[in-house]
Amino acid sequence: MKKSLYALILTALCSFSGHADEPATLTKSSHPDISSPDYVGKLGAGIILGEPTGGSVKYWLNDTMAIDGAVGWSSHDHSNLYMHSDVLWHNFDLIPVSRGRLPIYIGVGGLFRVRDDNRDNQAGVRIPVGVSYMFDNAPIDVFAEIGPALDVTPDVRGEMTGGVGIRFWF
Repeated sequence: MKKSLYALILTALCSFSGHADEPATLTKSSHPDISSPDYVGKLGAGIILGEPTGGSVKYWLNDTMAIDGAVGWSSHDHSNLYMHSDVLWHNFDLIPVSRGRLPIYIGVGGLFRVRDDNRDNQAGVRIPVGVSYMFDNAPIDVFAEIGPALDVTPDVRGEMTGGVGIRFWF
């Protein structure tokens, strides 16, 4: 599992660095017959199932960069509430599709868990890697991600977060 995770992260990093000088856009200029909504400056809200299970939001800052967050329930070690937020960089050219868009993304962010039974709350850093399918004819995207994380308080330990979800775009 660790080798597969490292290979996925390395592939994503290489693809982002290899296309750094090529501008990626949210609209497909090579397919003028496909109407593609522009997501820049828009907010998506929906659900995520996994670690955590709850609400998910995403806001596009420009054609390749977005911020996201989730708040919900965690099945992890006596947790009542889980929150995370990440900065994400997207590559739209790695997996070409004839309809919609299918960016691969990688990011960095933080997580926080509120715990019960008089246990110390947890905070950490996560590095999500995922894929999102953005529909052409509907303001919806579906996504799947894994987020290796390192809890830094109260104890230092590694873990895995992530899930699958869907968002509606406003």
